[in-house]
Amino acid sequence: MTTLSAEHLSLSYGTNRIIEDIDLDIPEGKISIIIGSNGCGKSTILRSLARLLMPQEGTIYLDGKAIALQSSKEVARKLAILPQAPEAPEDITVKELCHYGRHPHKGLFSRKTLEDEAIVDRALSATKMTEFADRTLDALSGGQRQRAWISMALVQETDLLLLDEPTTYLDLAHQIEVLELLRDLNQTYGRTIVMVLHDLNQAAQYADHLISIVKGKIYKEGPPGTVFTKEMIKDVFRLECCIIENPVDQTPLCIPIGLSQNL
Repeated sequence: MTTLSAEHLSLSYGTNRIIEDIDLDIPEGKISIIIGSNGCGKSTILRSLARLLMPQEGTIYLDGKAIALQSSKEVARKLAILPQAPEAPEDITVKELCHYGRHPHKGLFSRKTLEDEAIVDRALSATKMTEFADRTLDALSGGQRQRAWISMALVQETDLLLLDEPTTYLDLAHQIEVLELLRDLNQTYGRTIVMVLHDLNQAAQYADHLISIVKGKIYKEGPPGTVFTKEMIKDVFRLECCIIENPVDQTPLCIPIGLSQNL
């Protein structure tokens, strides 16, 4: 199982410090979800974990080795990231998109092999996208399109899957469709998943490990039952709320009351 962690991590855009001296240890084989208000640095952390943003200070470790010292192909064999708004060539089919995920495992002029085809077919089956394999991305619904991108990430055959707000721009039914797919990938295939989510109740429902961020620092992390409190909601999101038990799965459920007076 591939491991991912960070020590004394500080991140900046230019002179603007976003994240200040945090430590992270992503639980193996679990779903970790990063939450926090807009602009707190959630996506910045995810980008740095995928080596898309180099730290101002500190070190990110992938399999115990500094990620900055590993080649791009080496990282791509261990870790796949799905950004917020991925772009693909015009008129590309789902199956063609998936084959891009095989690039980290191939030489410069390598052709598709029977093994590549089998891996793509397995990924399409896992995401329930087999019947859409020959459709172009622009002919798909929002939820189907997101499943196509997740299929491509699966084809990389990495233990780690990072997703930046995978439910953004989707209606509620498609949000649940994507989250249920990710939970199934975690439980059935043992993938370690790290994602950023905006919806607090979905985060509490689908996370094994919650990481709450405020003002560039980790406020609290751990199981949803210990992290998801009205004190955390007030301090991180500046909201007064009640926390009740979800009657379906007993996860914590946030009922907003109004803005906190301590703004």
